[in-house]
Amino acid sequence: MSGESLVVILFVGVVAGWLAGQIVRGTGFGIVGDLVVGIIGAFIGDWLLPRLGVHLGVGIIAAIADATIGAILLLLVVRLVRGGGYWEGSGGGRRWGGWGSRRY
Repeated sequence: MSGESLVVILFVGVVAGWLAGQIVRGTGFGIVGDLVVGIIGAFIGDWLLPRLGVHLGVGIIAAIADATIGAILLLLVVRLVRGGGYWEGSGGGRRWGGWGSRRY
């Protein structure tokens, strides 16, 4: 692996993790958290999307989109496993269901 490819992987991971954090949670996770979420999301997106018949193309933009989709899926699964949280986009602070989602 060359130094350039490592820089590209790190860049794609940070951008994808930050985008997924903005979409799912409303904020990022910091530089290290964004990097970890983005790289794991890139593996998920690279594995899952071709199996679903989704091909985004080649290049850095397609890699970022692929990794972002995988990172969003990762964050949603983590949210479901951990018991959720407030869905900031739904207004009114309503929770989005599931076992143990009601707090008194």
